[in-house]
Amino acid sequence: MRLPISVLLLSIWAILFTTSYAEEQEESKAGEPSFISTEDASHIISKSKHTNNWAVLVSTSRFWFNYRHMANVLSLYRTVKRLGIPDSQIILMLSDDVACNPRNAFPGTVFNNMDQAIDLYGESVEVDYRGYEVTVENFIRLLTDRWDPDHPRSKRLLTDQNSNIFIYLTGHGGNEFLKFQDAEEIGSYDIADAFEQMYEKKRYNEIFFMIDTCQANTMYERFYSPNILAVGSSRLDESSYSHHSDMDIGVAVIDRFTYFTLDYLEKIDKDSQETIDKLFDVYTFENVHSNPGIRTDLFHRNVSEVLLTDFFGNVQNVVVNDGDEDLLYISNHDKTGELLKFYDEEPEEQISEGIVNSTNIKTSYQIDFGVENEESSDQIIQVSPTLAKRLGLGTGLVVIGLWFVST
Repeated sequence: MRLPISVLLLSIWAILFTTSYAEEQEESKAGEPSFISTEDASHIISKSKHTNNWAVLVSTSRFWFNYRHMANVLSLYRTVKRLGIPDSQIILMLSDDVACNPRNAFPGTVFNNMDQAIDLYGESVEVDYRGYEVTVENFIRLLTDRWDPDHPRSKRLLTDQNSNIFIYLTGHGGNEFLKFQDAEEIGSYDIADAFEQMYEKKRYNEIFFMIDTCQANTMYERFYSPNILAVGSSRLDESSYSHHSDMDIGVAVIDRFTYFTLDYLEKIDKDSQETIDKLFDVYTFENVHSNPGIRTDLFHRNVSEVLLTDFFGNVQNVVVNDGDEDLLYISNHDKTGELLKFYDEEPEEQISEGIVNSTNIKTSYQIDFGVENEESSDQIIQVSPTLAKRLGLGTGLVVIGLWFVST
């Protein structure tokens, strides 16, 4: 008995349809954006150890003859912004009495080089603490986040245990102290204890502490909290020197230690793979005219493996969510965010309100066969594209085989 030719044609159509459908779905899935899994994100975080960068930049001096200290801190401010740290994650503290000082031959400007190529005090500068707000108390409160409830969030250091913090101080100092506004002093023990409070409160992942002042290295000798890398411009009984003066302005415009720091950082960009030990290599006596110090015993990583952008740049936030996802949203939408279609028995008003039965959900990459009976309005058999292809090919081959046998 010969099978009708229509059956043969139908089987060939089934093969072509299922194969085309499966390939179409696989291509559409291949074009979808890839999503990182929680496990992979955890691995990334465990390797980099931080998800956000902050900078605290402080000039502790005031008065016109300390012009270079304001230029120091504004230069670092410009650099960290250029490398990606936003103003919302930079705390800038300075006396702010230089740009509009009556002795300034270039009102409203601050320069760090005699060629006056870059105005550091441009329109984009956001000063968080200025004038008499730059105090020891406010600096300690900033680090430890001990503020009144009404203190503005924009003036707080909103860090967490995944934050890398770059802290830069410049001004006049001595053996284990740094002067604030020529009115008070902060000691090395004060900063050390503030860092310990930060560690106990899980306010940082790593800290890079940099200080440019006379006898700067004495300021980090009392640190005892983990994951702190510190560098200073001069050792005990040594001065920290300026680099050059601008005859038009009439005072020194930048310190040597900060100058060579900036000179190196200007050569890198946001995606740089340069490590921090290369920066330390420029801190020679020939450059700085003093003996800079570096303390690494509290730091858990080898400095030859620490990227400069781990502190001077910025990273995209990576959040590992260990909690449950929004199951209602997932059940109502496909991977592209489109609202799924439901069966007729679901009232339209329930669909608009997001009230659905999860057993009735159809996803865009599955073929569903519904079998109605009295007990259940639909029983779903879900078939993947690969299985659909195999079923179509198998069915077609069987029909063709039977056709040939019948002939």
